[in-house]
Amino acid sequence: MVAPILSMFFLMCYLFVNLACAVQTLLRTPNWRPRFKYYHWALSFLGMSMCLALMFISSWYYAIVAMVIAGMIYKYIEFQGAEKEWGDGIRGLSLSAARYALLRLEVGPPHTKNWRPQLLVLLKLDEDLHVKYPRLLTFASQLKAGKGLTIVGSVVQGNFLESYGEMQAAEQAIKHMMEIERVKGFRQIVVASKVRDGIMHLIQSCGLGGMKHNTVMMGWPYGWRQSEDPRAWKTFINTVRCTTAAHLALMVPKNVSFYPSNHERFTDGNIDVWWIVHDGGMLMLLPFLLKLHKVWRKCCMRIFTVAQMEDNSIQMKKDLATFLYQLRIEAEVEVVEMHDSDISAYTYERTLMMEQRSQMLRQMRLSSTEREREAQLVKDRHSLVRMGSLYSDEEEEVVEAPPEKVQMTWTREKCEAERRNRKNAPENFRELMSLKPDQSNVRRMHTAVKLNEVIVNRSHDARLVLLNMPGPPRDTEGDENYMEFLEVLTEGLERVLLVRGGGREVITIYS
Repeated sequence: MVAPILSMFFLMCYLFVNLACAVQTLLRTPNWRPRFKYYHWALSFLGMSMCLALMFISSWYYAIVAMVIAGMIYKYIEFQGAEKEWGDGIRGLSLSAARYALLRLEVGPPHTKNWRPQLLVLLKLDEDLHVKYPRLLTFASQLKAGKGLTIVGSVVQGNFLESYGEMQAAEQAIKHMMEIERVKGFRQIVVASKVRDGIMHLIQSCGLGGMKHNTVMMGWPYGWRQSEDPRAWKTFINTVRCTTAAHLALMVPKNVSFYPSNHERFTDGNIDVWWIVHDGGMLMLLPFLLKLHKVWRKCCMRIFTVAQMEDNSIQMKKDLATFLYQLRIEAEVEVVEMHDSDISAYTYERTLMMEQRSQMLRQMRLSSTEREREAQLVKDRHSLVRMGSLYSDEEEEVVEAPPEKVQMTWTREKCEAERRNRKNAPENFRELMSLKPDQSNVRRMHTAVKLNEVIVNRSHDARLVLLNMPGPPRDTEGDENYMEFLEVLTEGLERVLLVRGGGREVITIYS
């Protein structure tokens, strides 16, 4: 009983020696240097074949038993991570296969049907180098049905020579969090003097060859209004500009702490997609991938599109339903009609508060205490005059002004108009309080307020709301107004995913 098994193990020993020699020769590894002058890999392959044939000729069932025992021993050694000096041939094969695949991916850009989200997840670390918002990793893991690459990046602020130890500690912390959230991917930590520069380095250099990221995911800068340091939200807007310049898609989960963990299960509810602008189909693809995960599997997908008064709503709904049928995506289609309405006094007042706050923070370099007091003064003042402002002659002109169709995008003409208005900015607080809001800002605020009202009315109980993310202003002077518009657009929604396409189609009707 034992003798046949031992014979099989001897034959397997010679078999694997010959196999290792053949593989090392074919892989051309630098450390493989045989002494035999006339050695050829075919000799090893011949010896391996003879050993395998003898095993099955002598006793095929003992051969199978011996091979199963050998496989179990190998997996045990691999699981225990035992130190070995002979190397790993399978790892060598993997390296060669990876190199070959990367070179093949360089042939050309991927076809639309092969597009998948290759994520670069930008994480923020706290003072102890711990991940500040781990739910970003949770949400990234829920998109794993896309079978794409995931790179988790972060920036350690400082000098590389002095902060190398911190970089290693940050990498270990992120690795541990990735294991907890079951995120399969890679880590990339950079040290930079400025966080903004580090993020730009990550966007430019992460990935290798055809395995580069095409989508960036980052968190929302919470508390940007109360922050004493504007660099937090300035870095956010700069990252949006960088992704736009690099033609990368962008995902910004807002209120990410309310996002579900991988242990939660939604038994009902909707994933609502507000398709305002077609930017490549990301808004269609993301909820489809989420529904393949067990957390979101039982949610229904609803797609809302906005129609103006002159649009044919019935035809729009029919065309969108046909398009979804061709994409093989099951979703409920709804067309929402937004009626042209006058600009309300609330919109006028909120725009005025936004501009006055922005002017104050630019003109008066106040301390943190003074800044809060002055901002509260503006808010209290407008709360008192809000009802009375409805009857003022000047604001009646704004209320009764004919509506203008606007888009939540920024153009060069609007930036130049804002620049001309800033040249006439008041120099003291009393004149600042009598400032009239810029009409372009009023119209953009009006669009944001009206769109938010419609979204909250239809999607207030949705499990997740996906929205088109407007582009940032070209002029950096309007950054704070841009943040305010995004806040107004998403106000009153629990979970929001702002999505900005990368400028190319990511979904097709062809299988």
